[in-house]
Amino acid sequence: MSQQTKWSQFGTLITVFFFWGFVAASNGILIPLFKEKLSLSQTQAQLIDFAFYVAYFVGSIIYFAIGKAIGQDPLNKIGYKSGIIYGLIISAIGTLLFYPAAQFHSYPLLLSGLFVVGLGFSLQQTSAQPFAIVLGDPATGSQRLNLAGGINNLGTTIGPVIISFAIFGALSEDAAKNASIDSVKIPYLILGAVFLLFALIFKMANMPSVSNNEKMEKGFAALKYPQLVLGMIAIFVYVGVEVSIGSNLGELLKKKFGMDSSHNSQYISLFWASMMIGRWAGSVAAFNPSKNLKKILTFVMPYVAFGIYLLVNILRGSDVSGLYLYVICIAIMIAAYFLSGDKPVKMLMIYASLGCTAMLVGLFTSGFVSLFAFISGGLFCSVMWPCIFSLAVAGLGKHTSQGSAFLIMMILGGAIIQLVQGKIADVIGIKQSYWVAFICFAYLGWFAIKVKAVLQKQGIDFDAQVTGGGH
Repeated sequence: MSQQTKWSQFGTLITVFFFWGFVAASNGILIPLFKEKLSLSQTQAQLIDFAFYVAYFVGSIIYFAIGKAIGQDPLNKIGYKSGIIYGLIISAIGTLLFYPAAQFHSYPLLLSGLFVVGLGFSLQQTSAQPFAIVLGDPATGSQRLNLAGGINNLGTTIGPVIISFAIFGALSEDAAKNASIDSVKIPYLILGAVFLLFALIFKMANMPSVSNNEKMEKGFAALKYPQLVLGMIAIFVYVGVEVSIGSNLGELLKKKFGMDSSHNSQYISLFWASMMIGRWAGSVAAFNPSKNLKKILTFVMPYVAFGIYLLVNILRGSDVSGLYLYVICIAIMIAAYFLSGDKPVKMLMIYASLGCTAMLVGLFTSGFVSLFAFISGGLFCSVMWPCIFSLAVAGLGKHTSQGSAFLIMMILGGAIIQLVQGKIADVIGIKQSYWVAFICFAYLGWFAIKVKAVLQKQGIDFDAQVTGGGH
């Protein structure tokens, strides 16, 4: 008998997925603000995302070190629930650093605060993803992760709008000019209080204190599998291109469209909303609909997600009339999803090809066609994480746990690639720097072809439907 999903407990769990997206996407608002107020170069401004995402890598190193010291997986000792609670507390401590950072206009303190927030998120993510799988039938665990990924991107859609409103208050040139670094104090103190509140909610919630039963593998045996090594590079590149496109949008909007930092939130949030739009299409199966209803919902849900994005921005007071044509980009993504048949290799190849095409259109056109092309990179990034992850750990057997940990470490790409693009933007211009995104999508397409051949040599066939969760 299959185990029913514990929806009330799962509903509590996915709040942390929302927070990850809310904070990560809000960095796109901080980057142009601090760049302007502290007279930073684009490379220096990109250190905001660098500090945040490098924390995932450092957090994984700390996790491995603790595991080696105690001789077992740390989460096996404390449980997933406690891991999330401790992670929320660590992130709350990080938000406290925003107050002195703003008070003394200290960029290093700001970066330190984001780093500590990221450390907390690293522990939360390591705990929450397997937790989502055990809160129901393991056979549908990957679909719950896809649903959680959709909630993550609800946070990425709302975050830039709320943080922008909290900092600037209004959509006007004067609002951007008059905004001060001091404006970040209260929003991030409130965010810290929310982290602590949810740590308390998790503590009191009737949720099982489950853990895994795997011991930490000795050495680095998982690295002998070529699919894992290729997959580690792919995760690095995937997270990198996802973050890099969004992080550099603020500068693109300023240089090419004359938009100040109080006006750009609707476009930055549209990129992250694109991630939500794509993932909502992939989360339909979590509700176990009939075959025909699944087809209908796969078409309808992306537009529902787009409608939520428009509503949030309308309530903010933004003029969204120029955004309606984006439905064409969404239609292309939906067609690609149906064409892929939920097969990870085919899906990755199609989406990577469309990502390359979108970047080329962005590079060689102008105006809003160019802008929408760059933003649509989010649509084609949306379901890549589960494809890459499932292919990378295929056939690892007892080394799967270690391989998964190595893949999580490669979220480091979000720190490195956007920094590289920022440096290139300082040299050749912000628009031309999007060649970095093109190269990333090209590697992901090559990875799909290469890993299929590697797995076939090992007798592994990925023609069966495989879906998964989202970063």
